[in-house]
Amino acid sequence: MIDESRVEAGALSRDGVAAEVVLAEVRRLRGLDRPTHGGRLFAYVYDPAVPGLDDLAAAAHRESAHVNGLDPTAFPSLLAMENALVAAAGRVLGGGPGTTAPDVVGTVTSGGTESLILAVKSARDAHPELAAPRIVVPASAHAAFAKAAHYLRVELDVVPVSPDTLRPDPAAMAAAIRPDTVLVACSAPSYAHGVVDPVAEIAAVAAAAGVRCHVDACFGGWTLPYLRRLGEPVPAFDFAVPGVTSISVDLHKYAYAPKGVSVLLHRDAALRASQYFAYADWPGYTMINPVIASTRSGGPIAAAYATLRHLGDAGYLALAERTRDAVAGLAAAVRGVDGLRLMAEPESTVVCFTATEDGPDLFVLVDELTARGWHTQPQLSYAGLPASVHLTVTASVAPRVAEFGPDLADAVAAARAAGPVPLPAELVALAGALTPDALTPEVVAGLAAGLGLGDAGDASTPDRMAVVNTLLDAAPPALRERLLVEFVGLLQRPAWTAGA
Repeated sequence: MIDESRVEAGALSRDGVAAEVVLAEVRRLRGLDRPTHGGRLFAYVYDPAVPGLDDLAAAAHRESAHVNGLDPTAFPSLLAMENALVAAAGRVLGGGPGTTAPDVVGTVTSGGTESLILAVKSARDAHPELAAPRIVVPASAHAAFAKAAHYLRVELDVVPVSPDTLRPDPAAMAAAIRPDTVLVACSAPSYAHGVVDPVAEIAAVAAAAGVRCHVDACFGGWTLPYLRRLGEPVPAFDFAVPGVTSISVDLHKYAYAPKGVSVLLHRDAALRASQYFAYADWPGYTMINPVIASTRSGGPIAAAYATLRHLGDAGYLALAERTRDAVAGLAAAVRGVDGLRLMAEPESTVVCFTATEDGPDLFVLVDELTARGWHTQPQLSYAGLPASVHLTVTASVAPRVAEFGPDLADAVAAARAAGPVPLPAELVALAGALTPDALTPEVVAGLAAGLGLGDAGDASTPDRMAVVNTLLDAAPPALRERLLVEFVGLLQRPAWTAGA
């Protein structure tokens, strides 16, 4: 006998649901999200505002959605498109015929995090003789390096960045290299502040020590070369730099392809060899994977291929110019508001600002900007660096720049009038006394209730997050991590009721 109580749960309906009803449900849920188009979301999404591009990418994705990247001999179309994407990325980043790096090879991954994990894996597996391999990264390096170290059991040596330049000292990077170091990393640019590390100097010290050097250009690798062509003073960072052995670049960022597509490039095939995983000691098919996943949908690769083919070199140059002008306009808006200052003069596609000593509470300011339709990314204080607000700027922002300045000034005035977030004294005491191990789900549920988060299982999020960000900012990094794990764990609960 069928247990009817187990037939329907969450997305699994008893008899199926009509297509138009399902799509209506998806659209209703999408209504909870931040807007992905329109130039008012300064993080997570990359919108070129090119008419028809979404439809083209979606059609290409549909054509190859069921193609499986597990076996390129069965699906040569996917292999051809992947090789074309690698060739394009290699050329943009200073490799290929006629360059000092003519033998560049690469693979397409699902995103920047996978590219960085594989860069670390390649460096680690090239030295099987080392029992405890290490990597050296600046404090401003993307958190995916820490994730890679955690997953791959590699020690992470973090070098501080200057509070003035927001960059690491190459001499300090050199001093951090040990006999067990397998990789040195730098950013072009760093995500948080948008500054380019001294890649040439760092690559030189890595090469002198006989260590690989990876440039994380996931964020800006597709835009920096075009900005250079527009006359911007972009420092050397790509394969033209001796000692750079690998580079990662995300096509779903400033190549404006749908998520998720990244490319990991190596200077030559010998460096890439240790990236692969192969296994034949079982009765099934022989497994050979260049990336972490085995089965891979061809949809994202086809969508990226269509995007690059459609926009072309001239299209990307024009988009970079529009983005550069938008960055300049937003930076000018920040400079024009009393109480704010830029963390660094923009040199890529990021505007990052903080408050002066007599300025507004930044987390309240973020909420005020959200209330005015501008969705920014707050960044917590870290190791002497103040809390800041990050703006990822895309071509779609350009028509909105004139609106941003007045709204920013108005939001600052409102944040000043509201004043800092008054955290309850018991929460401040708790944040100072708690250790990560003491954070049980029950304690976190109590904290959530105390912060006014209500039902953590609700798919919606609070309109104002200043109190949460203020609490996180008051906690040390290890406690922040555990708090976030528990908070997200409360959010990610199955919907056991039909239609939930």
